[in-house]
Amino acid sequence: MDEKTDTPAATRPRWKRWLVDPLKSQLTQGITPEKLGWTIAAAVTLGIFPIMGTTSLVAFVFGAAFRLNQPVLHAFKTLVYPLHLALILVFIRAGQWLHGDPLLTLSIPQMLMRFQNDPVQFARDFGLAAWRGITAWLIVAPLLTLAVKLAVTPLLKGMAARLRPAT
Repeated sequence: MDEKTDTPAATRPRWKRWLVDPLKSQLTQGITPEKLGWTIAAAVTLGIFPIMGTTSLVAFVFGAAFRLNQPVLHAFKTLVYPLHLALILVFIRAGQWLHGDPLLTLSIPQMLMRFQNDPVQFARDFGLAAWRGITAWLIVAPLLTLAVKLAVTPLLKGMAARLRPAT
């Protein structure tokens, strides 16, 4: 049972159990809305890091280095996974454009097939393109982080105010 709503936890929507409840828990245990805002902003930004299969490790290392709340960080990183997939080629192509390289003509499914067939050759063929994608992501990352932080912090402050006991 959820003690605040008298609703069985299993019948509550998953997004509330996985996103809202941890946020409420953190806000009532002393984490500031500002710190939680930075955690969510970092999660969104790290969640779209343009190298497939690296976002969890990147988020873990960054979160540990900056003492961010790991469960919240990984919940929001996972939430932006579809965006991560959609932006991989965007970052790679933007990086190639920035460096004056010829643009890739492959799609994500074609690249995945080539990776599965021969990972070593794939790394040789697309390693530089991956670095170019990271370059583009590094340009976008600070701006995106700040924008997300500025957008979510007022919402978190409002949530924290509603959770404070009335005196």
